[in-house]
Amino acid sequence: EDPMTSFVKRISVDVRAASAVEFALSAGILVLVLVGLAQVGMLFMANAGLRHAVGEGARLSTIFPTPSDSTIIAKVNSSRFGVNPAYISAGPTVTHGTENGATYTQVTMSYSVPLNFVFFSVPAVTLTETRRAFGGS
Repeated sequence: EDPMTSFVKRISVDVRAASAVEFALSAGILVLVLVGLAQVGMLFMANAGLRHAVGEGARLSTIFPTPSDSTIIAKVNSSRFGVNPAYISAGPTVTHGTENGATYTQVTMSYSVPLNFVFFSVPAVTLTETRRAFGGS
């Protein structure tokens, strides 16, 4: 019998290292999925912190007497969580206007969330939140 044929027959029935090979093939994918889930979790946390901070600023703008823009911005900055100040791309900004005869205050803030995967890099995701509160001046 051919030595190559006998070698193939021997390794085709030998399953001692099959689980190690299966783990080696699936470990990279498992790590990628776990890191991806962590990145998505950080993205959701940053979004929640951004929404909360902008909402608090808009809510503050509705009280009487109407607070100054700098007071609203300070409230937004003190209310945020899950947001690294170094990655705030725009804001917070406060604008005033009227719509259908009603005055409003609009608070906007943008945040660029850097995503850091182990095996590759992707561009940052920019989150922007805007809240418009009617009744302030």
